[in-house]
Amino acid sequence: MANIIPFKAVRPARDKVSLVTSRSYDDYTTAELASQLDYNPFSFLHVLHPAYTNLQKISTDTRFKGVNLKYEEFKEQQIFIQEPEPVFYLYEIQSKQNTYTGIIAGASLEDYRNNVIKKHEDTLSYRVEFFKDYLHETGFNTEPVLITYPQNGELQEWITNYKKERPLYLFSTTNRDKHTLWRITDTEVINWIQGQFAQMDSLYIADGHHRSASANRLYEQDKDTGNENLNYFMSFLIAENDLKIYEYNRIIHDLNGLSKTDFLDALQKDFAIENRGQELWKPDRKYSFGMYLDGEFYALHVKDTNYASVYDALDARILYDKVLHPLLGISDLRNDERIEYIPGSRPITNIKKMVDENGFQVGFMLFPPTIEEVKALADNNQIMPPKSTYIEPKFRIGLVIYEL
Repeated sequence: MANIIPFKAVRPARDKVSLVTSRSYDDYTTAELASQLDYNPFSFLHVLHPAYTNLQKISTDTRFKGVNLKYEEFKEQQIFIQEPEPVFYLYEIQSKQNTYTGIIAGASLEDYRNNVIKKHEDTLSYRVEFFKDYLHETGFNTEPVLITYPQNGELQEWITNYKKERPLYLFSTTNRDKHTLWRITDTEVINWIQGQFAQMDSLYIADGHHRSASANRLYEQDKDTGNENLNYFMSFLIAENDLKIYEYNRIIHDLNGLSKTDFLDALQKDFAIENRGQELWKPDRKYSFGMYLDGEFYALHVKDTNYASVYDALDARILYDKVLHPLLGISDLRNDERIEYIPGSRPITNIKKMVDENGFQVGFMLFPPTIEEVKALADNNQIMPPKSTYIEPKFRIGLVIYEL
């Protein structure tokens, strides 16, 4: 039984929403970030980085307090306004390739702790602690955890019909995505939506494992304050068939002392190899890998596909077990500086360029995991290898804020 709640969200004033919201800070180049901060006084990036020119000169604690002060300043200037009553939102992101629609709500930390909300990724303690401190000092969060739920015909029909209503926001962004937000205030509708989720045995975290873990750690730290908002964290709930799961591709700096010939010979033990020449080839099925080496693309097909478990059969695990660890000497996928990762949403030409021009020697293209694999691992309390999935949609920060 999953428990979700409406909340008194903070959001941009209607006339400023397209100016306030932004992509994640890490998505901006240095020049783009400087442009936003220099020429757009309404950008939420001003809140996240109130002293961006001096970030290396101030302590983390001082920076977090500055975020809070800038946030309060935006509220005082009515750049942000707060809902008078708890609400849900229906939110649609329309890109050139896909359309995503989901419900913005508060998800229960009790469900998180009791494994009603299930995880498939491990977390790094230092990152969880860092974001917990950020939440504690700033007092808000604007990055919801992306949660997926099983297909629900009644809920889908309601979403389709509700999207015919006049939205609260409708705006486009410079990357040509269109964003639409509907506010749900009717008590009967809110109760009905909660009832639909109450019938679900499990929800699954698609993206945001560190954010949910940080919210839980903040609750453990501050629960004696009696603050009810700490019992929940903001989530973006989307049906599992509406997610887009990409792979994370790998690029490696060297062949661990092997010559090209020796490396290809070693691969033949476990893979049938096809030389695809200049064809921009990437796998179209499980148990196949693309490889770019010395100006040529290769298709690698696993010879033995008999695996005892879903975990062992993950393509990311197979690549690690058969290639990255035994042949290329990479044991720590998180921290080894010889390996980097490129989301599968980016063109394959990015991998070619990194190998041809940027000091890498080989690139591997994977077939993306399925939602069934993700759920099977989560149901069995198993963790995927690092950088196994890159999942969309990505939420626009500054659009909806959950205050703590």
